Amino acid sequence: MAETGKGVTAGKLAISVQKRLTRAQEKVLQKLGKADETRDAAFEEMVANFNKQMAEGTKLHKDLKAYLAAVKTMHDASRRLQDCLADMYEPDWFGKEEMDTLAEDTDTLWLDYHQSITEKSLSPMDTYLTQFPDIKARIAKRDRKMVDFDSARHHFASLQKGKKKDEAKIAKPAALLEMAAPSWAQGLISAHQVAQTNLSYNQAEEDLGRAQKIFEELNVELQDELPALWDSRVGVYVNTFQSLAGHQEKFHREMGKLTQNLNDIMTKLEEQRQLKKAGAAAAKTGDGAKSEEANHSESASSPPKGAVTNGSDTELPPGFLYKVKAIHDYAATDGDELELKTGDVVLTLAFDNPDEQDDGWLMGVKESHWVQNKDVSAKGVFPENFTQKV
Repeated sequence: MAETGKGVTAGKLAISVQKRLTRAQEKVLQKLGKADETRDAAFEEMVANFNKQMAEGTKLHKDLKAYLAAVKTMHDASRRLQDCLADMYEPDWFGKEEMDTLAEDTDTLWLDYHQSITEKSLSPMDTYLTQFPDIKARIAKRDRKMVDFDSARHHFASLQKGKKKDEAKIAKPAALLEMAAPSWAQGLISAHQVAQTNLSYNQAEEDLGRAQKIFEELNVELQDELPALWDSRVGVYVNTFQSLAGHQEKFHREMGKLTQNLNDIMTKLEEQRQLKKAGAAAAKTGDGAKSEEANHSESASSPPKGAVTNGSDTELPPGFLYKVKAIHDYAATDGDELELKTGDVVLTLAFDNPDEQDDGWLMGVKESHWVQNKDVSAKGVFPENFTQKV
């Protein structure tokens, strides 16, 4: 047999072309109303649902990919911002090491977020959508086999009708050939006609049975699969968005902590700058106060050694910076710490040596003690976050 291409013979090609022609002819007759068409309203509704479900799933998949692309873009922008801050941050500034760690943690958080969405939301959607091409192809095949079934059914019905007419003719031979043939030959002619008619009829009946079987097998399979696939969409959407919402909540919660840490570092950096500036000014003021005391040592009403004033002659301790009020009780755990009760007003003081100041701690004396004793012997350190400025 002649070959027309790899794996395709002329015979197979001819059969394929003939099938397409037969189907096209059948569809034309059905559209013209000259042939009835097998219809199944319930199945057509299933197909409509399938097409809707496939379109929705494809759109969701596309939008998830766009969301992931946006996450990657935000990650890149965040990384560039952190790199910029790291480049500007001078080594002797407060929190340099903490800033470097924060940048690493931020980068890791973005990476984990992107990976989690990919694995828990996008990948399941990929798997979900892989079902649709195969089912779509089988729906199309089912439609073709339904046309084949209709065509075979109409052909068989036509032969049935023709067979009855031929049988009537054979019963009353009237053809010229039959009339001219000897009487002994007329029986042979009739027998031959009957055999030919039966052969075509039997072949058509076999073709109809085969076409019906193929169509019904496909039809039954799809009638089981399509409703199950339609029902599965709810679970897919729930899992996709629950997973997405969960990872979003975790990401923003953790990112909120890192953002607060960044804000705290920036705040303390500014506070340290202000404290150092105030400390230098206070030290200068303290030296002036000492000189003034030496010049007026004979005056009994002179302020205590190193004291400064606050404009209306209110005496303040040397190195005074600002007042704070305790918003929580604090129990001292060391001899150099200041015991606090909620509501206590503390006069914060500059450290004699700024390098001795620990992060988050201030030096001060209670205002009540200073007013009564005019000395700073009871000064001590206390946690800054237990107080607020007044």
